[in-house]
Amino acid sequence: MISEAEIANLRRLIERSRRMVFFGGAGVSTESGIPDFRSQDGLYKQKYKYPPETILSHTFFAEHTEEFYEFYRAKMLCLDAMPNAAHYKLAQWEKEGKLSAVITQNIDGLHQKAGSKNVLELHGSVWRNHCVRCGMGYPVQKIVKSKGVPHCPCGGVIKPDVVLYEEPLDQDVLNRSVEEIRRADLMIIGGTSLNVYPAASLVDFFRGDNIAVINRGAPAKDMRGVLFIDGKIGEVLSMI
Repeated sequence: MISEAEIANLRRLIERSRRMVFFGGAGVSTESGIPDFRSQDGLYKQKYKYPPETILSHTFFAEHTEEFYEFYRAKMLCLDAMPNAAHYKLAQWEKEGKLSAVITQNIDGLHQKAGSKNVLELHGSVWRNHCVRCGMGYPVQKIVKSKGVPHCPCGGVIKPDVVLYEEPLDQDVLNRSVEEIRRADLMIIGGTSLNVYPAASLVDFFRGDNIAVINRGAPAKDMRGVLFIDGKIGEVLSMI
């Protein structure tokens, strides 16, 4: 049960802040109907021919591309999902000049759909795709409408612009995320257990005075001395 005192404390931190940054994970999108990976009902608890961690790896994409796309189309493309209260509240704060950036581990594009402009996507986006041979870009509809393995006219395989296991994060996105975190006076962490590295290590660059964590269950990372609210991010932010 979320207490009035917790909401009051969070509201106080937000009112005092002049430059917030938000760091979010899969829990931000579960209230929009997009499954996460590690919860009881997440993708990692479901049974497949191969473990999802294996399917979503660079090696599997290269060696079993058709099977990769069978899983990807069925489980990773939630194109009809709509933003929830958390997405809209963050977009509102950005428009008001209180929030400088959204740093997200999600690949669903819901922050942009809600109106956020400065969104740093650590793990890429399902909405962008490219040919691995010539670099030609393609919209997600190319993946949806194609059968089997989608190909470019040049003959190259089209790959989603998402960071698979075994692949590095985009260095420019990382650098910009670090800069935003360093310059913030309040960091709100929401919908993530901080289990996924190197993304989770970004919180170590925060130099401000206050951190608020909103998540179902305590994060894996030691976050003593911060405001922690055990609850759904959309539900909590709708109370602010």
